[in-house]
Amino acid sequence: MAVQPIRVGVIGAGANTRSRHIPGLQAVEGVQIVAVCNRSEASGRKVADEFGIERVVTDPNAIFNRNDVDAVVVGTWPYRHREFVVRALEAGKHVLTEARMAMDATEAREMLAVSKAHPKQVAQIVPSPLDFRSWRTIRRLVNDGTLGQVREAHVNILGSGSLNPTAPLHWRERRDYSGTNTMTLGLFIEAVHRWLGPTKRVMADGTVWVTERIDPETGKPHPIDVPDSLGVLAVMENGARVDYRVSAVTHAPASGNGVSLYGSKATLHWQQGDRMTLAPLGNEPQPLEPDPGTAGDWRVEADFIDSIRNGTPVTLTNFEDGLLYMRVTEAITRSRLEGRAVNIAEV
Repeated sequence: MAVQPIRVGVIGAGANTRSRHIPGLQAVEGVQIVAVCNRSEASGRKVADEFGIERVVTDPNAIFNRNDVDAVVVGTWPYRHREFVVRALEAGKHVLTEARMAMDATEAREMLAVSKAHPKQVAQIVPSPLDFRSWRTIRRLVNDGTLGQVREAHVNILGSGSLNPTAPLHWRERRDYSGTNTMTLGLFIEAVHRWLGPTKRVMADGTVWVTERIDPETGKPHPIDVPDSLGVLAVMENGARVDYRVSAVTHAPASGNGVSLYGSKATLHWQQGDRMTLAPLGNEPQPLEPDPGTAGDWRVEADFIDSIRNGTPVTLTNFEDGLLYMRVTEAITRSRLEGRAVNIAEV
């Protein structure tokens, strides 16, 4: 039985799109990438030649207006996500957009509303890939009482990427490109929400140690307005307290990056690389494998096509969950700038 053909247009073929989305889509039977849109003809042609894509355009309208495009991949930086997602949905296209979902909660809320107004179109966000193997197991340990009452979570996201002051400006260091997102914090917020449920309130403080870098596009210094050192104290709806430590100016931290869940009955340590240990009260941590049959892997593009063809509900990641983490990232930015605790209900 022949599979339903799906024709895809790509807008913004950056590193993740080239390494993940284009190869992932081309590996699915019956999927054809028919056009790629980049900011320049030359960069688009380079991608097209690499992946055998026939058409190169520089105007997104040339993708939205095409009758032979069924789905759109938005691979731009967050500052264009709302515009392109809304236009794709209103043009009758399914859409897979790169994370973070948007610049702020207002944009994310608009995107969700438009997706609900077009229920026949699949709307999916590229998920945080940190915990594909483990998230179902961690959620089970939280929900079935194995950890007891989760009282604290400690999140370390530490690195030294900002210590080289001569490194070129990165888009994550510009609020006009990244919005209320801060470094890679959103990846961890999304994962913590999968495990513990929604955030209720945040209090944040941060600073910018490296205040400008050379913009590779202009060759001139550009001010940095996204902190490279940030601390967040959060309270979850279930009462757990979460301590986020986020830094790009920490060389040789004492322990690896990860998340520790401290419950009344057990402690779970999750480390980057998607490895877990579990320590019931009174015992030392022991390696923990995912529950049988639950360990996932990267299949974002295959899931997107499966939702289009079979109506499979989007789990990783739907627009409702995207709006939730965008409300938290905006609350963190408000708290940092206004010097007060911010309830998520305000955002």
